[in-house]
Amino acid sequence: MVSVDRVWDALATVPDPEVPAVSIVELGIVRGVSFAAGRLRVKLTPTYSGCPATDVIAGHVRERLAAIGFPDAELATALSPPWTTDWIAPEGRRKLAAFGIAPPHVNAGRVDVAGISPLRRAGVAVRCPRCASTRTTLLSQFGSTACKAQYRCDACLEPFDYFKPH
Repeated sequence: MVSVDRVWDALATVPDPEVPAVSIVELGIVRGVSFAAGRLRVKLTPTYSGCPATDVIAGHVRERLAAIGFPDAELATALSPPWTTDWIAPEGRRKLAAFGIAPPHVNAGRVDVAGISPLRRAGVAVRCPRCASTRTTLLSQFGSTACKAQYRCDACLEPFDYFKPH
């Protein structure tokens, strides 16, 4: 019998297809692993309901689970509570920065975005993942994917993605 810990370890090797430097466990989209009546159940929460990587992630999870003896594991999608960038593990945040993507700020509470962009609110300093300067400029609210914004560092002049908090 494979333990729950062994399943978590296997899932921790599944990279996010859009940011392969971090695993789906580090991103916080694996919400639960359990056994019921001898069947493995893995609960996943997509980063957002229209995320194009959702099916790819499910396919990679199925492959990894089959490799450790669970070809018939049940994958359940949980949309509530919705995923938040607060679920990204500290190691995932470090890996994002090392990969050149500024990790999202931790939302101590929800941001009221009625009529404004959360990226334009005062007091948010996005740190450059290359030189650590907070002298950065928002170039575009959309970066390489919809969940990232494009910034430029005013100190080292390098462009970089910022993983938008939500």
